[in-house]
Amino acid sequence: MNPPLVADALVEPAARRLKALADPTRLRILNALRVHGELSVQAIMDEVGLKQANTSKHLGLLAREGLVARRAEGASAYYSLAEPSVAGIALLVVSALRAEAGG
Repeated sequence: MNPPLVADALVEPAARRLKALADPTRLRILNALRVHGELSVQAIMDEVGLKQANTSKHLGLLAREGLVARRAEGASAYYSLAEPSVAGIALLVVSALRAEAGG
């Protein structure tokens, strides 16, 4: 018998984190942070092509789920990846998709 994928106590938090990752816009934000490192909100907006309110909404959700870290400097906010497993999760999914596509 195999162990469960997720312990009962972690099912809800794991589902919330996976749901946070299951949005194309948030994946684009995480891609930008992975490629460029720490970015200001304006740089994220420019990189992903979002308006300020939409960017802030997505960054807030990613921060609540512990996926990005926020650092304030004066009136500006800077974001970076907070959870190293994000890259691993994305790589696993992309590897599986490539394998399914035959390449």
